[in-house]
This record gives sequence, C-alpha cells and structure tokens, in this order.
Amino acid sequence: MNKHVKDDNIRKVGQAVHNILADDDRAVMEARWGQVWNTTELQEDFSIKGFLAPFVIVERKSDGVRGTMTFSHSPRWYYDFKEGA
Repeated sequence: MNKHVKDDNIRKVGQAVHNILADDDRAVMEARWGQVWNTTELQEDFSIKGFLAPFVIVERKSDGVRGTMTFSHSPRWYYDFKEGA
C-alpha cells in the first residue's frame, strides 16, 4: 500500500470518528465529553504539538503534562483530553 492510499484511509477513518462523536452544539458536546475547548481556549490552556485528524497532541501549560484530544472540524471543538495518551 503506498503512502498516499494509507494517508487517505487514515483521513476517512478520522472523518467517520468525527461523524459519530462530534456535535455542532457545545452543550451537547459538554454533556457527552466534559470540558470542551474552542481554538482560542485551547491555545490558552495547551501548547499544540501535532495533528493527525481527528486527533491533536497537546501539552498542558499549567503543569507540562502531555496528552491527546479529539477535535471536530466545523465547528472546531477540542474534547476528550487523555493524559499521556
């Protein structure tokens, strides 16, 4: 399998995950996932280390703990922070 096909498959899986997990309404997202960040809020609390949709690798500014989050594209919500993941 060439790299292009593999990357395309990863994107398709990411989109499928987003379709199942994300919602346009922030209140619905918070009820489902707990704390939810928009882009500005994420940048206040975390340093972004990398992306591989629908996941983002972050480092929490308050204590330097690294982890992952899931994010949706539109609207852009970041949620389900997992320490060390």
